Amino acid sequence: MKVKIGVGIAVVLAIMVVLGTSQLRAQGVLTLEGLAERFNLLTADQEQLTARVAALEAAAASANWLAGIPIRAENRCTPYESDDYRYPQSLEAQIMAEMEGSFYSPYTGETFDWGEDVDIEHIVARSEAHDSGLCAADIFTRLAFASDPLNLTFASPEVNRDQKVAKDVAEWLPALNECWYVNRVVAVKRRYGLSMDAREAEAALAVLEACPSVAMEFVAAAEAESAAAEEVTPTPGSEAGQQSGPQVEGHPLELYDDNGNGRITCAEAERHGIAPVRSDHPAYQYMRDPDGDGVVCE
Repeated sequence: MKVKIGVGIAVVLAIMVVLGTSQLRAQGVLTLEGLAERFNLLTADQEQLTARVAALEAAAASANWLAGIPIRAENRCTPYESDDYRYPQSLEAQIMAEMEGSFYSPYTGETFDWGEDVDIEHIVARSEAHDSGLCAADIFTRLAFASDPLNLTFASPEVNRDQKVAKDVAEWLPALNECWYVNRVVAVKRRYGLSMDAREAEAALAVLEACPSVAMEFVAAAEAESAAAEEVTPTPGSEAGQQSGPQVEGHPLELYDDNGNGRITCAEAERHGIAPVRSDHPAYQYMRDPDGDGVVCE
């Protein structure tokens, strides 16, 4: 009898593993070797089985940053009404908990003294979410989205109302914490089944694939300004105002910084046909080079 029960459990586990892997293989993120690894797990004890399967699931998910997000053009299928996306100011306390108890803006590194000086900022803007799928959602889903702490942070009125507004990641990126920001955009869109258009998806992947981490970094505004000044300092061997590499007509930010945030992304460089960008190119000093090899957007 014990043998029959043991065989039965093994069969059930095998069926569960096959069902779990079929979905991953359909998404193109699990190879035959990965499938074999899943079956080998049947010989491990239950605790090891649970831990190792979880690790495999995480690895499979990380293989595709945008898994589960539809790629399609924005569509305002119903009129946008801000009252459908209202939220309480009492959410400030929950946002502050993530910001180490302060009115800190991860976009700029500013810390504000009073709540009146800072805006509650929707990482995925409400109108952008409306055009990305919530136009077909019920009022309860819209209200839940508007009050979800996953989608909330702090920003100065200047950044929130004049710079970012309702732009997506192809149109605007923050001066600081762009990896955290884009990853959070993806998480919010996945939670609410929202879509990305092709340019937005391209820009998101260009950022995320170069990120050593998606954790938020707490950087003071003064430190950020100092780092930015160092980035634009002429390299040794070149005179100020002169470039030793390719010459371009006009300032690099005017030519390639499409979203006007003071930095140039790989998506923007590729859009203007200058990728890969090497250290002798005028645009390089306004870009991130995570591995420090002097070439970005390889």
